[in-house]
Amino acid sequence: MIVALTMTMAAKAQYYRLETPFTAGKYFVGASLSGLNLNYSGANDLSFGVQAQGGLMVDDNVLVYATVGFDNNGKGCDAFTAGVGGRYYIEQNGIFLGLNANYKHIQPSYNDLMPGVEVGYAFFLSRTVTIEPAVYYNQSFKNHSDYSEFGLKVGFGIYL
Repeated sequence: MIVALTMTMAAKAQYYRLETPFTAGKYFVGASLSGLNLNYSGANDLSFGVQAQGGLMVDDNVLVYATVGFDNNGKGCDAFTAGVGGRYYIEQNGIFLGLNANYKHIQPSYNDLMPGVEVGYAFFLSRTVTIEPAVYYNQSFKNHSDYSEFGLKVGFGIYL
């Protein structure tokens, strides 16, 4: 009985030593592909975008990242974004909650600082590769009715 109890305790200890994808110190690289980032705002009916992200898990389940992006609405009005953000992952089910702040430049001369929120799901294809659908909202401080955005994006992530 003592041997069986010792083996059970050792197996349980090994289980807790396994590393999860959301462990502190891991790197994150992600992207949303063109045509998969759909959003709506008052100024643009529909736009398509591309976005790249890179970050670091600063604590278990907490990601801090930087992002750059490009959006095109088909009317010759291109937008460039750069920003920072953070995510909290609910490890039991893969849902993440995010906050971010982006600087957005829309050609020819509109600039805005836009804080945002997102809720998404990290669906693991393998131990390190994910598909991440998310719903987001970005608030414009300069012109709420025309430039605030609500949208759906589908991204890919790699946790290294």
